[in-house]
Amino acid sequence: MDTALVTAIAALLASPVAAAAAIYGTRGQARAAREGNLLTGYDSFTNKLIAERDKAEAEASALALENARLRLLVTQLGGTP
Repeated sequence: MDTALVTAIAALLASPVAAAAAIYGTRGQARAAREGNLLTGYDSFTNKLIAERDKAEAEASALALENARLRLLVTQLGGTP
Protein backbone atom coordinates (compact mmCIF):
# COMPACT_ATOMS: atom_id res chain seq x y z
CA MET A 1 0.00 0.00 0.00
CA ASP A 2 1.27 3.38 -0.82
CA THR A 3 0.78 6.47 1.34
CA ALA A 4 -1.95 7.95 -0.85
CA LEU A 5 -4.13 4.87 -0.37
CA VAL A 6 -3.54 4.86 3.39
CA THR A 7 -4.44 8.55 3.56
CA ALA A 8 -7.63 7.98 1.56
CA ILE A 9 -8.72 5.10 3.81
CA ALA A 10 -7.98 7.18 6.92
CA ALA A 11 -10.05 10.04 5.52
CA LEU A 12 -12.96 7.69 4.79
CA LEU A 13 -12.85 6.34 8.34
CA ALA A 14 -12.42 9.75 9.96
CA SER A 15 -15.32 11.50 8.23
CA PRO A 16 -18.16 9.50 9.95
CA VAL A 17 -16.46 10.05 13.30
CA ALA A 18 -16.22 13.79 12.63
CA ALA A 19 -19.88 13.90 11.56
CA ALA A 20 -20.98 12.07 14.70
CA ALA A 21 -18.95 14.45 16.86
CA ALA A 22 -20.51 17.45 15.12
CA ILE A 23 -24.04 16.12 15.64
CA TYR A 24 -23.36 15.35 19.29
CA GLY A 25 -21.82 18.79 19.81
CA THR A 26 -24.80 20.52 18.20
CA ARG A 27 -27.22 18.62 20.43
CA GLY A 28 -25.22 19.62 23.49
CA GLN A 29 -25.24 23.26 22.42
CA ALA A 30 -28.98 23.18 21.79
CA ARG A 31 -29.63 21.65 25.21
CA ALA A 32 -27.40 24.23 26.90
CA ALA A 33 -29.24 27.02 25.09
CA ARG A 34 -32.63 25.61 26.18
CA GLU A 35 -31.51 25.32 29.77
CA GLY A 36 -30.05 28.83 29.66
CA ASN A 37 -33.33 30.22 28.32
CA LEU A 38 -35.24 28.37 31.02
CA LEU A 39 -33.07 29.84 33.76
CA THR A 40 -33.32 33.32 32.25
CA GLY A 41 -37.10 33.01 32.05
CA TYR A 42 -37.29 31.78 35.65
CA ASP A 43 -35.10 34.66 36.82
CA SER A 44 -37.24 37.18 34.95
CA PHE A 45 -40.44 35.67 36.39
CA THR A 46 -38.99 35.80 39.90
CA ASN A 47 -37.97 39.44 39.48
CA LYS A 48 -41.48 40.33 38.30
CA LEU A 49 -43.03 38.58 41.29
CA ILE A 50 -40.71 40.39 43.70
CA ALA A 51 -41.55 43.74 42.11
CA GLU A 52 -45.27 42.98 42.32
CA ARG A 53 -44.94 41.97 45.97
CA ASP A 54 -43.04 45.17 46.80
CA LYS A 55 -45.72 47.23 45.06
CA ALA A 56 -48.50 45.45 46.97
CA GLU A 57 -46.68 46.00 50.28
CA ALA A 58 -46.31 49.72 49.51
CA GLU A 59 -50.01 49.98 48.64
CA ALA A 60 -50.99 48.15 51.84
CA SER A 61 -48.82 50.51 53.87
CA ALA A 62 -50.40 53.54 52.20
CA LEU A 63 -53.89 52.16 52.85
CA ALA A 64 -53.09 51.53 56.52
CA LEU A 65 -51.82 55.11 56.85
CA GLU A 66 -54.96 56.46 55.16
CA ASN A 67 -57.13 54.33 57.46
CA ALA A 68 -55.38 55.71 60.55
CA ARG A 69 -55.76 59.29 59.26
CA LEU A 70 -59.48 58.83 58.65
CA ARG A 71 -60.01 57.24 62.08
CA LEU A 72 -58.27 60.22 63.71
CA LEU A 73 -60.45 62.61 61.69
CA VAL A 74 -63.63 60.78 62.74
CA THR A 75 -62.51 60.91 66.37
CA GLN A 76 -61.70 64.63 66.13
CA LEU A 77 -65.16 65.26 64.74
CA GLY A 78 -66.74 63.54 67.75
CA GLY A 79 -67.54 60.16 66.26
CA THR A 80 -66.33 56.67 67.04
CA PRO A 81 -64.47 54.77 64.39
